[in-house]
Amino acid sequence: MSFQYSAERNVQILVALLKAHGIKKVVASPGTTNLNFVASLQHDGSFEMYSAVDERGAAYMAVGMAYESGEPVVITCTGATASRNYLPALTEAYHRKLPVLAVTATQDMSNRGNLSPQFVDRTEHPSESVVLSVTLPYIHEGDELEEWRANLDVNRALLALRNSAYGGGAPSVHINLITRYDNDFSVKELPPQRVIRKYTVKDSWPQLPDGRIAVTVGGHAEWTPELTKAADDFCAHNDAVIFTDHSSGYRGKYAVHATLPASQEMSESDIFDVDLLIHMGEETGDYMQMPKFKRAKEVWRVSEDGELRDTFHKLTKVFQIPEQIFFEAYTDEDSPVYDDYYRQCQADIQDVKDSIPDLPFSNIWLAQNIAPNIPEGSYVHLGVSNTMRAWTFFDFQESVHSIANVGCRGIDGALPTVVGMSQVHPDRLHFCALGDLTFFYGFNALGNRHVGRNLRVLLVNNGRGTEFRLYIHRAQIIMGDEADPYSAAAGHSGNKSPDLVRHYAEDLGFEYLTASDKDSATSAIERFLTPELTDRPMLFEAFTDSIDESEALRLIRAIRKTYKGMATAGVKRAVKRFVGANGVAAIKKFMKK
Repeated sequence: MSFQYSAERNVQILVALLKAHGIKKVVASPGTTNLNFVASLQHDGSFEMYSAVDERGAAYMAVGMAYESGEPVVITCTGATASRNYLPALTEAYHRKLPVLAVTATQDMSNRGNLSPQFVDRTEHPSESVVLSVTLPYIHEGDELEEWRANLDVNRALLALRNSAYGGGAPSVHINLITRYDNDFSVKELPPQRVIRKYTVKDSWPQLPDGRIAVTVGGHAEWTPELTKAADDFCAHNDAVIFTDHSSGYRGKYAVHATLPASQEMSESDIFDVDLLIHMGEETGDYMQMPKFKRAKEVWRVSEDGELRDTFHKLTKVFQIPEQIFFEAYTDEDSPVYDDYYRQCQADIQDVKDSIPDLPFSNIWLAQNIAPNIPEGSYVHLGVSNTMRAWTFFDFQESVHSIANVGCRGIDGALPTVVGMSQVHPDRLHFCALGDLTFFYGFNALGNRHVGRNLRVLLVNNGRGTEFRLYIHRAQIIMGDEADPYSAAAGHSGNKSPDLVRHYAEDLGFEYLTASDKDSATSAIERFLTPELTDRPMLFEAFTDSIDESEALRLIRAIRKTYKGMATAGVKRAVKRFVGANGVAAIKKFMKK
């Protein structure tokens, strides 16, 4: 029987990416469990293959090859104790920073702990042996998510072998390759694979591709004036924009806060169709924009940590450099300045904004009436889930600093975090908006004796985790009212008591404001937004209902009723307002795409 490539998809992906990354040298030890991998390498014919019976000696051979050639070397073995014999040489490679890749074949992980013959658990490693270990599971036919993850993990492992952060060559890396001993070796060609490349300041960088370019920024440290200028210059000379959320920190000339068009359930906006998306920052706080960026044709990641963060499943390049250097390197100051794309984005956003209907009293309504009027120079900290979503629909003034605990989007730290922030700048107002579950989780922070008069807290109290009662949430869809007792945790902490928070706040020296409808909220908001420091910190408690909260979200996401939203009369008016008569022809061309 003639053999070709193994039908096991994870084997195909690994072999294809080894070739794409230019890794050729392989030291193979005999065995059954690694047969599918070894036979596929052997059939390919483009690898330099060497045989070594004992794994200890095989791994040391690889150490010598890696040192002498300066190239990564693959070692591969079967199950049982074979991989344990790699450890001395892997430790040597680790300390000498030599790129040795150990591919250990194994049975399915379901056999772990079940007395399966020749199964050795390789999920944990001694320190100073490998810097990275990934497992490549068996991939089921047609499972795109499994294929994406396998591709990403192999790229991550192979790039680690050449990570300049380790002084020009990385210590050893491990891939645990699961097999089901498939005897089908009839695959004639390897599947095409996405290859991810990494660049440092020492490398030659690729050119920007033709087409539309956008930057998206997740949670980010405070931008320096120099970084902001570099980003603005990059956008000006590349007709690019920077998509932001309330945790991005960018407040330059080309900021685009496009949550409103992104959120429309019955319409798709063309502004998210980009040829290159440049990804910066960490986790995003925007629930609506993020899925739209998966429409990008290609993603470049810029981060000094050099990690592969494939948020949008389109990552092709990682730049392990400071962001300012990236922007400056890709800015040709002799090229023309355009802002057509920026104007198109702003026209699209304004069209939706102009059509926002009358919303019920809710977190979204409060955000609509408070966010644009937060005093200049203030800081705003947002709670996660429903509050983050509600406030992301609306912009702050350019000088307002906004942030949220989006690292994990947990509910436990909003109040203590903003209390800490307010101590650093006691001369600036610090606002915090959050729901009742988040508030009561950390409300003891308000009793801290360091709380100053610059702190203002908006508590949206609907007596439950309203997130779980919104029409879009699984709990509401599946359980309806039955979501209240446990999933939404309704009825705790006074069950919307009109007195509980009032007494607590006033006893701690806070000025207490309250509202239960739009009329009562209007005067409370005016006081809450007093631009000057007042004698006391403030706590504004707004009582809303989960039904109104859900309806407000439904209404704001149903403004556009057609998938051809860019062709509406409203957006044509917005285009003229933002672009002017000279830009109408360009916008018409854009709308035809």
